[in-house]
Amino acid sequence: MSHGLLWWVLIGFFAGILAKGLMPGSAKEPKGCLMTIVLGVIGSLIVGFIMHTLLGDRTQGGFVATLVGATLGAMLLIFAMRKFWK
Repeated sequence: MSHGLLWWVLIGFFAGILAKGLMPGSAKEPKGCLMTIVLGVIGSLIVGFIMHTLLGDRTQGGFVATLVGATLGAMLLIFAMRKFWK
């Protein structure tokens, strides 16, 4: 496993935990470590794509900015998932 991929998984894991903590759901929603990582990583990719599209290559985030962006993306993903889950 490359260093970059491991970094994405770790950031995704923590972002997913933060997002699920800020937006707790019902008992019927999918849970677990894998789902938390997936939500965080995909959320990070969504926000990363949006920021790259809006700002181009001028972004110089760092750990905190990456974690905040990934968490916001995961929250957006949780919100969308809940709309379609019902």
